[in-house]
Amino acid sequence: MDTSIYIAQDQLFVPHMANVPADHIVHRYFLTTSNIFLLLPWYAVADIQVQKAQLEIGEMLPLSKFSFGGHATWNQAYPQLLCYIIYLLSILRCGVDVGGGSVRQGSPDPVVPQHRLRSASPLARPHLQRSPPALVLRYIGSLLLPIARRSIVLVLLLWSPALLIVDHIHFQYNGYLLGILLLSLSFLEEGRDLAAGIAFSVLICSKHLFLIAAPLYFVYLLRHYCRGSLWKASGRFLIMGGVVGAVFVAAFGPFFYYGQIQQVLSRLFPFGRGLCHAYWAPNFWVFYIVIDKLLAVVLSKLGFDIPSPEASFTGGLVGNSSHFAVLPQVTPLITFVTVLLSMSPCLIKAFQKPQAKHLIRWVAYAFTCGFMFGWHVHEKASLHFTIPLAVISVDSLNDARHYFLLSIVSCYSMFPLLFEPQEYPIKVLLLTLYAIAMWIGFSSYFKLVVVPAEDKAHTPSASDREETFIGKFGTIYLLGLLGVELWGQLLHPYIFGSSLPFLPLMMISIYCAIGMVCSWAWQLRQILQRT
Repeated sequence: MDTSIYIAQDQLFVPHMANVPADHIVHRYFLTTSNIFLLLPWYAVADIQVQKAQLEIGEMLPLSKFSFGGHATWNQAYPQLLCYIIYLLSILRCGVDVGGGSVRQGSPDPVVPQHRLRSASPLARPHLQRSPPALVLRYIGSLLLPIARRSIVLVLLLWSPALLIVDHIHFQYNGYLLGILLLSLSFLEEGRDLAAGIAFSVLICSKHLFLIAAPLYFVYLLRHYCRGSLWKASGRFLIMGGVVGAVFVAAFGPFFYYGQIQQVLSRLFPFGRGLCHAYWAPNFWVFYIVIDKLLAVVLSKLGFDIPSPEASFTGGLVGNSSHFAVLPQVTPLITFVTVLLSMSPCLIKAFQKPQAKHLIRWVAYAFTCGFMFGWHVHEKASLHFTIPLAVISVDSLNDARHYFLLSIVSCYSMFPLLFEPQEYPIKVLLLTLYAIAMWIGFSSYFKLVVVPAEDKAHTPSASDREETFIGKFGTIYLLGLLGVELWGQLLHPYIFGSSLPFLPLMMISIYCAIGMVCSWAWQLRQILQRT
């Protein structure tokens, strides 16, 4: 009996996709850049106030007082290499009248009127430090991939709606930093371990949240770079330690000199801000919080005296540390140990058989573990593993299906970041167009063909026999995602009015957390079986 299965283009000859012109890369770059500049009117929202405050600190304060500028802890929540970039950007805006408060005037948090933000600084930033095209192109160009695969990966990276939302509307620096991460992974795949170590050190000194992958990098470089005889291995270890240490000295040395290192560390690791952010990131701790609240309600009904703090974890206050009513309290040390234990499979794999071809999958899984079990995780941190997973999404049909669902869940979990009514059609349109592009790209790459029963070359697996690209589970899950959105936008305001404002956000967190847990489990299974 003949069987219909999906087969990648690498196993078939597909003329219309096999000869994609190289100049399409340039076209996609300029198209993406044009879309970025169309979003300039929305730069006046969300984290723009924090970024403006940092620019004022960099412009008006000397280096000896840089880490003490501003009164809000999160005004300087970036490592020092990024602070140097902020200082350079502040030079570009020296002649711009920003209005509002300022560091010089002594206001606790400089606030810039929204109409002032359409200035020279935002116009320069998309190309100076926040968009990743140059580094992404460097990475994609180094891959030994067929042109069709390379084209799909490039689209997935450059047109990521989550990256557009976070960097070019919510106003942060992830594109520039993820470009460095991809550059580091590119060096590792090319066998240039020393350059990869330098790039990763620069990444850590630019954003400390990438420290999650440091154990994996250490184990891999120790086993892959520092190998050979005892003398040779020791020499390579010292060389790697020297160049990595030089990066850290360049980043933090001046702050050691001025006696600011304790202040720097306290702002980089503000553990007092609590286990979860004001809006819960969709990770394991969402279920822990929900179970604690359910137990508190049930035990209170049964007559037990359960001290439950008012609006615990649902007050929506940034920097507010809540406590559990029934379940044991979670400390930063517990989350640290949990993250290490959860990523131990990839650490063991990297120690036993350090192969560069598996590194992207290992690094993505390490960042997933940090997202699932880390302390005070933001929903934006899902970019740390969705972007690397985009690169390997064309490795197999299962990888494509996984990335398709994960990228939609990741982007949808960031919808609450853009809460203004005029922003709603933008975020919905970005995600919808990206989903359509993924569907067309993956469906055209993984062709549905009929394999004769006597053909032994292609033995179809259960996943290959799916009638649709994403399968029944994926279809049901996405329909549920649509139901959650309809509830938050239509049914909740109609039924509850302005009451229970946190309920729609909680539903998004819980439902997206289900998808994230499934992704984490799927990645773990792939690491155990395929690497």
